[in-house]
Amino acid sequence: MATATTIPASRLHGQHDRPSMVSVGTIIWLSSELMFFAALFASYFTIRSVSPELWAQNTEKLNVPFASVNTTILVLSSVTCQLGVFAAERGQVGRAGSLFNVRGWGLREWFLLTYVMGAIFIAGQVTEYTSLVQEHTTISASAYGSMFYLTTGFHGLHVTGGLIAFLLVLGRTYVAKRFTHEQAVSAIVVSYYWHFVDVVWIGLFATIYVIK
Repeated sequence: MATATTIPASRLHGQHDRPSMVSVGTIIWLSSELMFFAALFASYFTIRSVSPELWAQNTEKLNVPFASVNTTILVLSSVTCQLGVFAAERGQVGRAGSLFNVRGWGLREWFLLTYVMGAIFIAGQVTEYTSLVQEHTTISASAYGSMFYLTTGFHGLHVTGGLIAFLLVLGRTYVAKRFTHEQAVSAIVVSYYWHFVDVVWIGLFATIYVIK
Protein backbone atom coordinates (compact mmCIF):
# COMPACT_ATOMS: atom_id res chain seq x y z
CA MET A 1 0.00 0.00 0.00
CA ALA A 2 1.36 3.43 -0.97
CA THR A 3 2.33 5.77 1.83
CA ALA A 4 2.19 9.57 2.12
CA THR A 5 5.83 9.76 1.13
CA THR A 6 5.40 7.96 -2.19
CA ILE A 7 2.15 9.24 -3.67
CA PRO A 8 1.50 12.71 -5.13
CA ALA A 9 0.82 15.35 -2.51
CA SER A 10 -2.40 16.27 -4.30
CA ARG A 11 -3.76 12.84 -3.33
CA LEU A 12 -2.57 12.75 0.26
CA HIS A 13 -5.28 11.72 2.73
CA GLY A 14 -8.03 11.24 0.17
CA GLN A 15 -7.56 14.49 -1.76
CA HIS A 16 -8.29 14.52 -5.48
CA ASP A 17 -6.62 16.28 -8.37
CA ARG A 18 -8.66 19.47 -8.57
CA PRO A 19 -7.79 23.19 -8.47
CA SER A 20 -7.18 24.48 -4.97
CA MET A 21 -9.21 27.52 -3.99
CA VAL A 22 -6.16 28.80 -2.10
CA SER A 23 -4.07 28.59 -5.28
CA VAL A 24 -6.76 30.30 -7.34
CA GLY A 25 -7.15 33.03 -4.73
CA THR A 26 -3.40 33.56 -4.66
CA ILE A 27 -3.25 33.94 -8.43
CA ILE A 28 -6.04 36.53 -8.32
CA TRP A 29 -4.24 38.42 -5.54
CA LEU A 30 -0.97 38.35 -7.48
CA SER A 31 -2.82 39.83 -10.44
CA SER A 32 -3.72 42.84 -8.30
CA GLU A 33 -0.08 43.07 -7.16
CA LEU A 34 0.95 43.07 -10.81
CA MET A 35 -1.24 46.12 -11.38
CA PHE A 36 0.45 47.84 -8.44
CA PHE A 37 3.90 47.30 -9.90
CA ALA A 38 2.63 48.29 -13.34
CA ALA A 39 1.67 51.64 -11.85
CA LEU A 40 5.19 52.00 -10.39
CA PHE A 41 6.73 51.21 -13.77
CA ALA A 42 4.45 53.78 -15.44
CA SER A 43 5.43 56.43 -12.90
CA TYR A 44 9.12 55.62 -13.35
CA PHE A 45 9.00 55.97 -17.14
CA THR A 46 6.85 59.11 -16.99
CA ILE A 47 9.14 60.97 -14.60
CA ARG A 48 12.24 59.79 -16.44
CA SER A 49 10.86 61.10 -19.74
CA VAL A 50 10.72 64.65 -18.37
CA SER A 51 14.09 64.47 -16.55
CA PRO A 52 16.52 62.70 -18.92
CA GLU A 53 19.57 64.64 -17.71
CA LEU A 54 18.81 63.83 -14.08
CA TRP A 55 18.50 60.15 -14.95
CA ALA A 56 21.74 60.14 -16.94
CA GLN A 57 23.59 61.75 -14.03
CA ASN A 58 22.34 59.32 -11.39
CA THR A 59 22.42 56.06 -13.33
CA GLU A 60 26.19 56.49 -13.64
CA LYS A 61 26.38 55.83 -9.91
CA LEU A 62 24.78 52.39 -10.21
CA ASN A 63 27.00 49.36 -9.72
CA VAL A 64 25.67 47.26 -12.59
CA PRO A 65 28.04 44.25 -12.14
CA PHE A 66 27.10 43.99 -8.45
CA ALA A 67 23.40 44.28 -9.25
CA SER A 68 23.80 41.64 -11.97
CA VAL A 69 25.25 39.14 -9.49
CA ASN A 70 22.51 39.93 -7.00
CA THR A 71 19.89 39.45 -9.71
CA THR A 72 21.39 36.12 -10.74
CA ILE A 73 21.14 34.89 -7.14
CA LEU A 74 17.47 35.83 -6.96
CA VAL A 75 16.66 34.24 -10.33
CA LEU A 76 18.42 31.00 -9.34
CA SER A 77 16.40 30.98 -6.11
CA SER A 78 13.31 30.46 -8.26
CA VAL A 79 14.89 27.26 -9.53
CA THR A 80 15.60 25.96 -6.02
CA CYS A 81 12.10 26.98 -4.94
CA GLN A 82 10.55 24.98 -7.77
CA LEU A 83 12.68 21.96 -6.93
CA GLY A 84 11.21 22.21 -3.43
CA VAL A 85 7.74 22.21 -4.94
CA PHE A 86 8.55 19.10 -6.94
CA ALA A 87 9.61 17.44 -3.68
CA ALA A 88 6.36 18.52 -2.02
CA GLU A 89 4.32 17.15 -4.93
CA ARG A 90 5.87 13.74 -4.47
CA GLY A 91 5.34 13.96 -0.71
CA GLN A 92 9.01 14.20 0.27
CA VAL A 93 9.38 16.64 3.14
CA GLY A 94 12.98 15.84 4.14
CA ARG A 95 16.10 14.57 2.46
CA ALA A 96 16.74 10.93 1.68
CA GLY A 97 20.32 10.10 2.57
CA SER A 98 23.28 12.41 3.04
CA LEU A 99 23.02 16.18 2.98
CA PHE A 100 25.57 16.17 0.17
CA ASN A 101 23.29 14.01 -1.97
CA VAL A 102 21.43 16.89 -3.60
CA ARG A 103 19.27 14.54 -5.66
CA GLY A 104 17.80 13.22 -2.44
CA TRP A 105 16.82 16.61 -1.04
CA GLY A 106 13.25 17.22 0.05
CA LEU A 107 11.08 20.28 0.53
CA ARG A 108 12.93 21.48 3.62
CA GLU A 109 16.40 21.51 2.07
CA TRP A 110 15.33 23.25 -1.14
CA PHE A 111 13.21 25.85 0.65
CA LEU A 112 15.97 26.52 3.16
CA LEU A 113 18.44 27.12 0.32
CA THR A 114 15.91 29.39 -1.37
CA TYR A 115 15.53 31.34 1.88
CA VAL A 116 19.30 31.82 2.15
CA MET A 117 19.54 33.04 -1.45
CA GLY A 118 16.66 35.47 -0.91
CA ALA A 119 18.32 36.78 2.26
CA ILE A 120 21.56 37.31 0.33
CA PHE A 121 19.61 39.32 -2.24
CA ILE A 122 18.14 41.56 0.45
CA ALA A 123 21.58 42.01 2.03
CA GLY A 124 22.94 42.98 -1.38
CA GLN A 125 20.16 45.51 -1.83
CA VAL A 126 20.92 47.06 1.56
CA THR A 127 24.60 47.23 0.61
CA GLU A 128 23.72 49.03 -2.61
CA TYR A 129 21.47 51.48 -0.76
CA THR A 130 24.31 52.29 1.64
CA SER A 131 26.67 52.96 -1.27
CA LEU A 132 24.17 55.21 -3.05
CA VAL A 133 23.43 57.21 0.10
CA GLN A 134 27.15 57.87 0.41
CA GLU A 135 26.97 59.18 -3.15
CA HIS A 136 24.19 61.54 -1.98
CA THR A 137 21.47 59.66 -3.86
CA THR A 138 18.64 59.60 -1.33
CA ILE A 139 14.88 59.34 -1.56
CA SER A 140 14.48 63.07 -0.90
CA ALA A 141 17.41 64.29 -2.99
CA SER A 142 15.70 64.14 -6.38
CA ALA A 143 12.92 62.61 -8.43
CA TYR A 144 15.34 59.89 -9.48
CA GLY A 145 16.09 58.96 -5.88
CA SER A 146 12.40 58.88 -5.04
CA MET A 147 11.54 56.54 -7.91
CA PHE A 148 14.60 54.33 -7.43
CA TYR A 149 13.94 53.70 -3.75
CA LEU A 150 10.17 53.39 -4.16
CA THR A 151 10.36 50.77 -6.91
CA THR A 152 13.23 48.73 -5.48
CA GLY A 153 12.09 49.28 -1.90
CA PHE A 154 8.56 47.99 -2.45
CA HIS A 155 10.01 45.01 -4.25
CA GLY A 156 12.37 44.41 -1.33
CA LEU A 157 9.40 44.41 1.04
CA HIS A 158 7.73 41.78 -1.12
CA VAL A 159 10.88 39.64 -1.05
CA THR A 160 10.99 39.98 2.74
CA GLY A 161 7.37 38.84 2.88
CA GLY A 162 8.34 35.80 0.82
CA LEU A 163 11.15 34.98 3.23
CA ILE A 164 8.70 35.06 6.13
CA ALA A 165 6.39 32.74 4.18
CA PHE A 166 9.24 30.26 3.68
CA LEU A 167 9.87 30.21 7.42
CA LEU A 168 6.18 29.56 8.10
CA VAL A 169 6.08 26.67 5.63
CA LEU A 170 9.30 25.19 7.03
CA GLY A 171 8.12 25.58 10.61
CA ARG A 172 4.85 23.87 9.80
CA THR A 173 6.67 20.81 8.44
CA TYR A 174 8.49 20.42 11.76
CA VAL A 175 5.41 20.98 13.94
CA ALA A 176 3.05 18.70 12.02
CA LYS A 177 3.27 14.97 12.67
CA ARG A 178 2.88 14.08 9.02
CA PHE A 179 3.12 15.81 5.65
CA THR A 180 -0.37 16.61 4.41
CA HIS A 181 -2.08 17.89 1.29
CA GLU A 182 -2.55 21.27 2.94
CA GLN A 183 1.18 21.63 3.56
CA ALA A 184 1.89 20.77 -0.05
CA VAL A 185 -0.60 23.41 -1.22
CA SER A 186 1.05 25.96 1.08
CA ALA A 187 4.43 25.23 -0.49
CA ILE A 188 2.99 25.57 -4.00
CA VAL A 189 1.26 28.86 -3.17
CA VAL A 190 4.47 30.30 -1.70
CA SER A 191 6.28 29.28 -4.90
CA TYR A 192 3.73 31.23 -6.96
CA TYR A 193 4.50 34.31 -4.91
CA TRP A 194 8.26 33.80 -5.11
CA HIS A 195 8.23 33.36 -8.88
CA PHE A 196 6.16 36.52 -9.09
CA VAL A 197 8.63 38.67 -7.17
CA ASP A 198 11.48 37.22 -9.25
CA VAL A 199 9.77 38.12 -12.53
CA VAL A 200 9.01 41.63 -11.26
CA TRP A 201 12.66 42.09 -10.30
CA ILE A 202 13.81 41.05 -13.77
CA GLY A 203 11.61 43.82 -15.14
CA LEU A 204 12.97 46.31 -12.59
CA PHE A 205 16.56 45.30 -13.30
CA ALA A 206 16.08 45.77 -17.03
CA THR A 207 14.35 49.12 -16.50
CA ILE A 208 16.75 50.61 -13.94
CA TYR A 209 20.11 49.05 -14.74
CA VAL A 210 19.98 48.08 -18.41
CA ILE A 211 17.72 50.62 -20.13
CA LYS A 212 19.40 53.69 -18.73
